[in-house]
Order: sequence, then C-alpha cells, then structure tokens
Amino acid sequence: MKNIDKILVALDLTSTDTDLIRYASFLCDTLKPEKVYFVHNIKKYEISELFQEQLEKLDLETLISDELDEKVATHFKADTPSQVLISEDPYTESLINYIVHKYAIDLVMVGNKSKSEGTGIVSDKLMRLLKCDIISVPENVKCSMNKIWGGTDFSKQSAKVFQTASVLANHTGASISAVNIYNVPVQFTPYLNKEEMVPKIEKHTREKFEKFAKKYKITDCDVKIIRGRDVSVAEKLTSEAGKAGADLLMVADKGGNVFSSLLVGSVTDELFDLTLKLPLWIAK
Repeated sequence: MKNIDKILVALDLTSTDTDLIRYASFLCDTLKPEKVYFVHNIKKYEISELFQEQLEKLDLETLISDELDEKVATHFKADTPSQVLISEDPYTESLINYIVHKYAIDLVMVGNKSKSEGTGIVSDKLMRLLKCDIISVPENVKCSMNKIWGGTDFSKQSAKVFQTASVLANHTGASISAVNIYNVPVQFTPYLNKEEMVPKIEKHTREKFEKFAKKYKITDCDVKIIRGRDVSVAEKLTSEAGKAGADLLMVADKGGNVFSSLLVGSVTDELFDLTLKLPLWIAK
C-alpha cells in the first residue's frame, strides 16, 4: 500500500482556490504527509498587449506570491510544512508534470469548476501526463471522509482504487463501497425480456466481484450493483454517490475489461467534464 507523503495543490487565483486550500488542510490533518506545495503558473501571454506597459512597472510575481501566501496562511491550518511555488510557463500541464517529478509528488489537487467558469486547470493532457494520483475538488466542498465510493469494472487497473481507499480508510475510519454500474445489453433486448435479464446480470456481477475481491485481497467493503438505465455511467455514478451521502468518489485512470459498462478510462474523462458536488479521486 502506498502512502501520500507529498501533495501538490494547483491554484489559479479564482474562487476555487479557497476550497482547494481548505480541503488540502483537511487532507493533511488526516493523512499527515511530509509536505504540501501550492503551485501557481503565471500566464503573461494571456494578458492583452494593451496592458504590457502597465505590467512592466509591476513585480507581478511578488504580488501574486504575496496574495497566495496570505490565502494559504488564512485557510491552511494543518501542521504540515508547506511551500508556495510561482512560475511562468506557457504550458501549465507541463509545469505541473515537471514539479511532480522533481519533488516526487504522490497526489495532485485541482479545482472542479462550474461550467460557467470553464474547465479550469484539469485537462485530458494533465490526466495522461501525470503518473501520480489526482483529486478534483468541487466548490463548497465538505471536509469530511466517512463514506468512500470506489467505481470498479473488476479489472486489475481498478483494483488500485481499493488499495488507495484502504489507506484513506485506515486514517479516517471511513466505510468503503465497491460500485459497479451495469446496463442491459441493448443488442439482445429485441429477443429477450429485459426485466428477466436484470436479476441474472446482477447475480453474475456479484459473482465477478467475489472473484475480484479474492484475487486482489479486497476486504471490508460492501458491494453496490446499480443499473445504469437511461443516463451515462458517469452521471449515474455521481448521482447515486450523492444520494448515498458519499464524501469521496474514486475511480482508476483507465479500465481493462472491455465487456464492462464501466470502462473507467472514458468514464473518468466524462467525470472531469461534469460539475461535481463531491471530490473525485483518480487512482493511478
């Protein structure tokens, strides 16, 4: 089992920074990492040429550094040593990837923004670049971890979700639910009664989980087999997690079972496009 020893928090000077810093403080109080880095990338090239003259008179790096220092001092209450890093790079994802390698980061924290504010710093490129875990934190996040939901397609890749969830549960006492979303195969519905298929699919899915749990030594979690129906797997996963009062949703960065409806790679991409109400942890 891996530990979360070093955390990177990606800040962008928007309203989500406060939520990220508060949640980072909560995680550090919980997981007791060695250090946390607060990182901001100044994109001067995005500023209109109309303001270049004014910018030349300002020490922008110092101003932003002072602002972030104040934000961190106000909202980060954990005892974990922290450091604010400011840089200028045309590609934020590349910068973060460089820092992850340089400081051996175990977890990168990013903000999950409402659609009105855009997608923020998270991108498909960042997901594919980073070799460490990523957590996307929504606005007004609740700083608690009593229920962890782990999405699974019973593949080797998704087993790491429960290894990480077990580490978190050891620190927090959280309960863990293994969740599989299934859909009745539409190609067979003209010939078979859909409602008669459902109990057979659920029974088969539970048997698959039992084999999966035995193979990867997964214990102390309950199983939730949920029918997808008319919405996507990602939408069903988040809505059901919300109804159950889950504090954290975890999925793997990619799936491995081509016969499962929970192809985690595509589901993960879709999850990042949703405006979430609970944190989303991607286990790498």
